[in-house]
Amino acid sequence: MDVRISEVARRSGVSARMLRHYDELGLVSPGARTSAGYRVYTPAEVTRIFHVESLRSLGLSLREVGQALDDPAFAPAALVAELKHRSAERIRSEEALLARLEHIDATAPDNWEEVLDAVALLAALSSPTAGQRQRAALTYEQRSASPTALVDSLLCESDVNVAGALRWAVTRTGDAAVAPLSAAVGSADVERRRRAAFALVDIPGEGATAVLIEMLTDGDSQVRALVALELADRGRDEPVEVLVNLVVEGVRDVDAADALASLADRAGDPDAIARRLTAPLASASPGQRCRIAQALGDLRGGHARAALEALTADDDEMVARTATYLTTIRPARPRP
Repeated sequence: MDVRISEVARRSGVSARMLRHYDELGLVSPGARTSAGYRVYTPAEVTRIFHVESLRSLGLSLREVGQALDDPAFAPAALVAELKHRSAERIRSEEALLARLEHIDATAPDNWEEVLDAVALLAALSSPTAGQRQRAALTYEQRSASPTALVDSLLCESDVNVAGALRWAVTRTGDAAVAPLSAAVGSADVERRRRAAFALVDIPGEGATAVLIEMLTDGDSQVRALVALELADRGRDEPVEVLVNLVVEGVRDVDAADALASLADRAGDPDAIARRLTAPLASASPGQRCRIAQALGDLRGGHARAALEALTADDDEMVARTATYLTTIRPARPRP
């Protein structure tokens, strides 16, 4: 049954004006007109209108819709792939705009000059020129700056000098930077986690400390070493196990041994840490036993002494010599 344009518009939701436009383009033309000159659509033409609207909903232009419907050689897979690419680009653009607006909103601007200043700072922070990004970081206090914007720039910055300036700017915002930095803890990008850790170790306070404790389980040894040593310097005992593992693994082992000795002195119970340090001895390689012996040499207490004396009889000559030397000089180097 043929239907008039007004009825098609009502049923399809496509305006009569758009239907006329489809007719002008030759995309969907009514098969006939009434004696009064009204457009009349056949059932097949109404179906084609719905096909046009379906394809438009995927983001196709009217030209692409016409090609898709009329060209027998048309390859839909290639166009769908292109539409996916366009959509992804559009989403990235919208997300970047949203982030920019959130950064500006975070500065709570009172007038358009402050808004424009914030926009200028954000543009400078995303400049392709490293020098401009660095100047933006160093002058952030004179402008409307969001801590989150500074953190976002830092986490993406690969230039060492610019990253240093951004880290300085981020740490000067204090606790305000902790929350955006903590968002990087679960990132799959190890570089983002490292940059976040480097910034957090320079921020005092319980907020930063809590995030550093969370990062003790990070999958990257550099991150674990950095946060464990900082937490030890803050007098926390949570990193003891990580510090022991650093000694065993040979990752910043000298620093880790010093940190363990400092924690043992502060706690007043060097034997507790010595026991955790000697626990891996049974399955340790000669190199690992040598590093453990060196760490034991910095610990006071009976357990460390007994462990060193036992290692003087180690099957590995280097381990035995190291332990013997440390037991010889140990009494002459008491810790405060």
